Amino acid sequence: MLNLPIAMLKSFLILALLFQDTPASITSPQNGETLRGQVQIQGQMEIPNFASAELAFTFDASASDPAASWFPIQTFPQPIQNPLLAVWDTTAVTDGDYALRLRIFLQDGTSQDVIVNGLKIRNNEPLPTPTFTPTEVVFDFQPLNETPGAPKEQTPTPVILYPTSTPLPPNPASLTISSIFTIFWQSALLVLVLFAFFSLLLRLRKNT
Repeated sequence: MLNLPIAMLKSFLILALLFQDTPASITSPQNGETLRGQVQIQGQMEIPNFASAELAFTFDASASDPAASWFPIQTFPQPIQNPLLAVWDTTAVTDGDYALRLRIFLQDGTSQDVIVNGLKIRNNEPLPTPTFTPTEVVFDFQPLNETPGAPKEQTPTPVILYPTSTPLPPNPASLTISSIFTIFWQSALLVLVLFAFFSLLLRLRKNT
């Protein structure tokens, strides 16, 4: 008899856990995140007794100050059912550190706050470029029929044979220095003999 109430109690607790209210939250961006350009703000605001909500930002140093000025991004007269709550144009904000707040106003006049701190807006800073360290890659290609570790066969170096020129036969019409001198002396001797011969003839004619 006691097992039935215990089983019913367990079932009630399980159902209570399944249907319990989900608290308001901001899931993106997270604390300390760096933001640039158009930033999607995601979270949850669908809670019981919802009256309205406001999404706003302020300087990070002023987030804990109750008198800090919060600048609205978007207001919500009805709860947003999808995770995307709003899109924040951070280019309209000066670079710096900011805090983001989702404030939900309830029907009983109270409110709930969800604050994300340390958001760094850096639109005017260049994006960090990753540095790559080049690594040297060595490829060792081996023939398919070569056994690893076996001594490599030396490839014979080809010998290039050039054709040899055959010397031409001597020119019979060419004159050497010795033959030139021989012809010169022979010509000179012939001239002398002729000169002596004609001189002798001239003398003989004079005597006659």
